[in-house]
Amino acid sequence: MNALISVSDKTGVADFARALHSLGIRLLSTGGTAKLLADAGLPVTEVADHTGFPEMLDGRVKTLHPTIHGGLLARRDLPEHMAAIQQHKISTIDILCVNLYPFEATVAKPGCTLEDAIENIDIGGPAMVRSAAKNWKDVAVLTDASQYAQVLSELKANQRVSKETKFALSVAAFNRISNYDAAISDYLSSLQADGTRSEYPAQSNARFVKLQDLRYGENPHQTAAYYRDLFPAPGSLVTGKQLQGKELSYNNIADADAAWECVKSFNKNVAPAACVIVKHANPCGVALGANAGEAYAKAFKTDPTSAFGGIIAFNTEVDAATAEQVSKQFMEVLIAPAFTPEALAIFTAKKNVRVLQIALPKGGATAWEQGRNAQDVKRIGSGLLIQSADNHELKLSDLKVVTKAQPTPQQLQDMLFAWTVGKYVKSNAIVFCAGGMTLGVGAGQMSRLDSARIAGIKAEAAGLSLKGSAVASDAFFPFRDTLDELVKAGATSVIHPGGSMRDEEVIGAANEHGIAMVLTGVRHFRH
Repeated sequence: MNALISVSDKTGVADFARALHSLGIRLLSTGGTAKLLADAGLPVTEVADHTGFPEMLDGRVKTLHPTIHGGLLARRDLPEHMAAIQQHKISTIDILCVNLYPFEATVAKPGCTLEDAIENIDIGGPAMVRSAAKNWKDVAVLTDASQYAQVLSELKANQRVSKETKFALSVAAFNRISNYDAAISDYLSSLQADGTRSEYPAQSNARFVKLQDLRYGENPHQTAAYYRDLFPAPGSLVTGKQLQGKELSYNNIADADAAWECVKSFNKNVAPAACVIVKHANPCGVALGANAGEAYAKAFKTDPTSAFGGIIAFNTEVDAATAEQVSKQFMEVLIAPAFTPEALAIFTAKKNVRVLQIALPKGGATAWEQGRNAQDVKRIGSGLLIQSADNHELKLSDLKVVTKAQPTPQQLQDMLFAWTVGKYVKSNAIVFCAGGMTLGVGAGQMSRLDSARIAGIKAEAAGLSLKGSAVASDAFFPFRDTLDELVKAGATSVIHPGGSMRDEEVIGAANEHGIAMVLTGVRHFRH
């Protein structure tokens, strides 16, 4: 047997090659890999000696040779193939171990030039991988160090690599080539003639990895599957671990993502704990508390009816006392960064409840480091809408007070809280808040006035007073009627983007009512 090894990432390759040699497998290699193996005391044949043709063009041409590709592509079950390679004195290559030039890592570096990128486009590597993967019944192709152990285990046990493993390796190889080519396409098609880069390349090449097939989609007559980004953001939903419960459904996953994205937006410096309850993609209760139990109690109080069968998310550890509270209600999914052993023991009595543990992102300068998507994608008929994700964070200093009444420090905090919640409510969104909890949420209506009325109805049904509350509106007020409705319900401070042609009329109405109004200059439509 012959094994050709040519790797950019040399992690574990010397040990892998040593194990192959101990099994009597001849080693072929190129350049730096060949030197590494030789320095490790292994007998290795340079590819140039194997083909009788020297490397040339600064290493651009070394494995692009019939001796290599004939050895990879020859079908052992076809006599005419075997006769052809024997005629030309070509040996079969039974194992190919190749990982590619680090194109993705190169273009991710600040200051990467087009020349740097071009020189890190691998040609010979992908060509060999494709040849070996095509002829998977006869060649085991390894494209990642994580595959070494399985192949060695089978070789040691059976002197061969199983058909099942070779097919899986082939699929992984074609996936790697696909991802590699897509990364090149993404980079090059984002470049402009003047050398500048566009945020949106001329061709979009999304890559996702399937996590599981789902029982059905939004409705039982629809099929569905669950995928993650090739490189998921730390602290995102797809990185979570399910600790117990039934298999997640399509709707569970969508609502869990809405809950998790909302709850992790609350900085624990504001309050030690935050709880978000989501039903049908909208927060129906959000609150801050001294601990998880207090946050949950306040969030649940907002809308106990809608909370039934909802998704509950915390940004802090769930302890036994909180678990006792939460387990009294019917829920579909519970999410937190950690659970005490006592809390998990309590949930075992609710075997159908899906319990997810997700580590909070540590934070950083980029959206990815903060556990957020950099872009949002929406499918339309035969196309996509791609936009930068709504990752805007409002600061106190961003607010513009436009009324005679100046907001108190407490009102400012309530408005900022309401604004944060409103970002995760479907438009048109109206959110009443006070004291670090939602009091009434109006979501997804065609009219902003209707959303305001619904929020008031929700608060009344829950027995909550809106007197002295703060209200957030995700977009400006087109008329003063919605503002009048909010004040009638009890609001004394309002936060919204502004920007309507009737802003002066709305501000005048706020002054008539004697309430405080601040503008953000930022809209948060969520469709």
